[in-house]
Amino acid sequence: MLLGPRPEDLPRIPKVLAVYRVSAIITGLFLLLLCLMMVFRYGFGYDIEYTAAYGVQLTPKELISERGGIDVSTLILIAHGWLYVLYLACDFLLWRFTRWSFGRFLFIALGGIVPLLSFFFEFRVPRWVRDVLASAPQPVETAA
Repeated sequence: MLLGPRPEDLPRIPKVLAVYRVSAIITGLFLLLLCLMMVFRYGFGYDIEYTAAYGVQLTPKELISERGGIDVSTLILIAHGWLYVLYLACDFLLWRFTRWSFGRFLFIALGGIVPLLSFFFEFRVPRWVRDVLASAPQPVETAA
């Protein structure tokens, strides 16, 4: 049984959708950086490091702590994790306000895990939301 959004939630949906779209793009970009970092780390044995002397460079994993540089690979991992939490929060709020099925919530949640899927959802989810808003009964305003 499909439920539509509640009338009191209708004004909140566009705001949440705007934050969702931004979080989808940023999370997708960091996921691509994460995939690139994983190729360097597990494919070639290098991590991304920043040092004041040399800037950003690829360094063997075992030399990062010895050289005193900043481990950019770990920063990418941490940043993607927290950005994915923001992405999931926006996904949850859209799910709650639009009252979609739980399967759709899980499907959209894959956008932060499967590379490039968040960019697809950044364009697809607004269409789904527009369909929901178009089919929602508009609140009737009474003259006082």
